[in-house]
Amino acid sequence: MLLKLGFILCILALIPIKSQSAVLSIDLGSEWLKVAVVNLKRGQPPISIAINEMSKRKSPNLVSYQSGIRLIGEESAGLIARYPDKVYAQIRDLIAKPYGFTKRKIDSFYLPYQLVEDSRGVAAIKFDDGEIYSLEEILAMIFDYALNLAEFHSKVAVKDAVISVPPYFGQAERKAVIQAAQLAGVNVLSLINEHSGAALQYGIDKKFANDSKYVVFYDMGASSTYAALVHFSAYDTKEYGKTVSANQFQVKDVVWNAELGGQDMELRLVEYFVDEFNKQLGNGVDVRTSPKAMAKLKKQVKRTKEILSANTMAPISVESIYDDRDFRSSISREKFEELCEDLWAKALVPLKEVLKNSGLTADKVSAVELIGGATRVPKLQAKLQEFLGRKELDKHLDADEATVLGAALHAANLSDGIKLNRKLGMIDGATYGYVMELHGVDLVENESTKQVLVPRMKKVPGKMFRSIIHQKDFEVSLSYESKDLMPPGVSSPIFAQYAVSGLANATERYASRNLSAPVKANLHFSLSRSGVLTLDRSEAVLEITEWVEVPKKNLTVDNSTTSANISVEASASANASAEAASGDSAEGNGNLQNNSSSDSSSIPGATEDNIAEVTEKKLKKRTFRVTLKVAEKISGPAMSFSEEYLSDAKRKLAELNKRDAERRRTAELKNDLEGYIYSTREKMESSGDVEKVSTNEERQSFIAKLEEVQDWLYMDGEDATAKEFEERLKMLKAIGEPIFFRMDELTARPLAIEQARRYLTEISEIVRGWETKKSWIPKERIEEVLSRADKFRKWLDEKQPEQDKIPASSVPVFTSEEVYDKLAHLQAEVAVVNKIQKPKPKIEKPVKNDTVDEKAENDSKTTSGTGEETSTDKEGSENADGNADSEAEAHDEL
Repeated sequence: MLLKLGFILCILALIPIKSQSAVLSIDLGSEWLKVAVVNLKRGQPPISIAINEMSKRKSPNLVSYQSGIRLIGEESAGLIARYPDKVYAQIRDLIAKPYGFTKRKIDSFYLPYQLVEDSRGVAAIKFDDGEIYSLEEILAMIFDYALNLAEFHSKVAVKDAVISVPPYFGQAERKAVIQAAQLAGVNVLSLINEHSGAALQYGIDKKFANDSKYVVFYDMGASSTYAALVHFSAYDTKEYGKTVSANQFQVKDVVWNAELGGQDMELRLVEYFVDEFNKQLGNGVDVRTSPKAMAKLKKQVKRTKEILSANTMAPISVESIYDDRDFRSSISREKFEELCEDLWAKALVPLKEVLKNSGLTADKVSAVELIGGATRVPKLQAKLQEFLGRKELDKHLDADEATVLGAALHAANLSDGIKLNRKLGMIDGATYGYVMELHGVDLVENESTKQVLVPRMKKVPGKMFRSIIHQKDFEVSLSYESKDLMPPGVSSPIFAQYAVSGLANATERYASRNLSAPVKANLHFSLSRSGVLTLDRSEAVLEITEWVEVPKKNLTVDNSTTSANISVEASASANASAEAASGDSAEGNGNLQNNSSSDSSSIPGATEDNIAEVTEKKLKKRTFRVTLKVAEKISGPAMSFSEEYLSDAKRKLAELNKRDAERRRTAELKNDLEGYIYSTREKMESSGDVEKVSTNEERQSFIAKLEEVQDWLYMDGEDATAKEFEERLKMLKAIGEPIFFRMDELTARPLAIEQARRYLTEISEIVRGWETKKSWIPKERIEEVLSRADKFRKWLDEKQPEQDKIPASSVPVFTSEEVYDKLAHLQAEVAVVNKIQKPKPKIEKPVKNDTVDEKAENDSKTTSGTGEETSTDKEGSENADGNADSEAEAHDEL
């Protein structure tokens, strides 16, 4: 029985318990930020979009810092026109890029940021307080904002995340995104390519068991365009012993243009309207030199482009664009399409190339799904339809949310605390090919020193192993396979360098030994789920062949002294040899491989008494593995931050978060104080009941206090702290709350008394019902109810006249809350008594006749033998069953 109970407990322990944890996904776009949360809490959808403070499903990807106040998202959007040099955008596209590339990028978008070049050769931004922040730190602020949205939405702590990145992100960009997330306290489960997130969302609710298909995901966002070819299929697998069909997809290829997006269309409009406004101004003035004018115009142009997607004509109006002059104009869709004529051909290149590389024609593609905001432009859709020869394009996915929802599915699959029933296998590939190259003294450069380590579109994640024959320290460099296919802004294909040391020392240490093979160095690489390639470790491999004395068991002829001495010496020699071998193995940090063995059972007639130990020499081959030191020598944008830098960055971000929290708390308390003053003054002026419950002196004093605090609020309260607002609010409430409480009691107390007396009159009817319909209720319980009701009635009869005698401006003798409290206790007592159940009737045994009893007794004596036999048989049967049970239990135990 105990065995069965233990087995059941073990099974219960293996059953997964639903976790209250949650994970999030972040779609990091050029202009917009989307956040999705996976949370299995009851009453909520498992995957949902986290809305921001403005109840919107996406937030501007902006950070601003002005006069010591940091704002993120929607709050920053309102400052772009006024402070274009202090609202930072395009962070995703600028991160981990060389300084020169970043400078040209922001100039082309008319972004007047104060850039500085850091020690890595990348751009950092100088805030107006003089503090310099790296782009990773600014991106960490955005991730922290996303984390707060997720936690507010899910009402639980969230730390694990999957972040989507564009496919053209290289090693430096991917490492920078991960470091930024770490600064924000986000645990990155994985980075995911945007097209893979969209493919997950597309295929999660579809079946491909009967028909595999090719789908192209075409994405034109704000700053880039790509086309990804994905193959959806199904395969058979075992699940709980049954063969089931499982869906999967594999990314076959992806082609992009990282310099073409919706912003390029907007810039064409900006240049068109700037030229028009400059003609209106005359005098050779160019508003391109005015950051504020350009910021205002770009903001309105974005709206104009959106209008043109649904209308053939769109107006534009910019107030006080420059020198207090307004600008008004309009543009037709036809003119807009003419301005962007060369962009339409460029937009088709990724689609054409991805089909060409795969050898597919357009008719072999089952669907072309459009994602990204810029795909809503009618002319672009028409060009795509013309190339594909289709009347309609596929729009089954939400162009804005497909990626973030797919990334959320990936986060759920990777999380330990959350599992979804819906599964879809994902096979993504490396978007770049990677090459390993070795450099060192006496290292002949040939095919073995420069190898393709990761072919393009190789499955991720993965492990790679390479081995070289060399005896001296060397260096390893990792680079992009093709100089024609590198991330935007990258000038050198090399993105990582490592110094491998310790090989020369290991070779020298073992040089006196009999090396049976050349010294080798093994290199172990890994390509993570996030697409980051690293050299994890390296080791030297040395093979040595030596004659080694090993113990051997021999039969002794007799127990003579000579035999004993030989045995002792042999034993000592064997022990010494074993110790030496052990020492060599420990020194080499390796394991001695010994294939020889001896056993007394193989010697005929051998016993423990007549066997003595002797030694013999055998040729042994040993392999020693010495761990080599691998030091990272990365410089430039891909260089990782030092621990000191990360610690200082976290401190700065924590200080900003603390100041933001204090600022928000101050603003909330200020609004509370201001709202209390206005609502209170309105009550004092409009309600006639205030005069009934307060004296003239009280009212005048209170109004004077309200005016005093209001004057302070607008004069000296602009720079006040949260504590000051809180203290003044408490002071005003201490005066006003008693007045308003008495005013509320004017109506609340009579209503409570009315309800109480009505119920007291109902008590007598309730008691009569008990006496007639529930006579089993004990009289003492009924008396208790009547007694409690009588006490309550007397209390009301006593307190009500006292309250009527005092003025309404005095402290009340009793309150409505006291009445309701006593009434609730009485109602609870009545409910308990009313639930008393009727007792079950007692069943009396019938009186037996004596004659019948005597006859029954005789019959009993006559059949007693048979009954005993029956009883014995039953016992025997029970014993037999018991033995069977015992045997079964024993068998289960075995």
